[in-house]
Amino acid sequence: MARALVLLSVVLVSLLVNQGTASENQRLFNNAVIRVQHLHQLAAEMINDFEDNLLPEERRQLSKIFPLSFCNSDSIEAPTGKDETQKSSMLKLLRISFRLIESWEFPSQTLSGAVSNSLTVGNPNQITEKLADLKVGISVLVKGCLDGQPNMDDNDSLPLPFEDFYLTMGESSLRESFRLLACFKKDMHKVETYLRVANCRRSLDSNCTL
Repeated sequence: MARALVLLSVVLVSLLVNQGTASENQRLFNNAVIRVQHLHQLAAEMINDFEDNLLPEERRQLSKIFPLSFCNSDSIEAPTGKDETQKSSMLKLLRISFRLIESWEFPSQTLSGAVSNSLTVGNPNQITEKLADLKVGISVLVKGCLDGQPNMDDNDSLPLPFEDFYLTMGESSLRESFRLLACFKKDMHKVETYLRVANCRRSLDSNCTL
């Protein structure tokens, strides 16, 4: 009888621990999604504010540039559409999100220069700090998915693209700033999408539509 009670106690404690871990993981996921949604919104507001200060001819010229432009993050292998994103595992989406956020570690420090004369939506100097916080959160989520297993993702060992990529394109200051802001918005949209789908994967919801 005593042995049965001990076993029952162990099972109950294990269940409580697992529930606590699940609850903590959900909290981390929710925080990550909220953080990247804020960054995506901030990126959209920054580029809108930047465009509002352009002359009509400047706006027309820049609108032709970005669809054909190369972003720093384009060298990071990622899903290319909704179907591929929805078929990707939670771990894969988290790893890609981590790499995308990491790729902005240095470029984000120049965002203040790109928008300093027109920004009215916030302090761009805080973006680097927000990215760093999000990077740490995603790293914890990745480790949680691995559950003690070694990280076998080869992409994690790849060198990041040039940290000053957006400053070495040989472009005018206007084009350089526009490319920086447009790419930042594009990448934050990607990460927001990947984290939302990964969070859905965690809930075992088969209808993780975008």
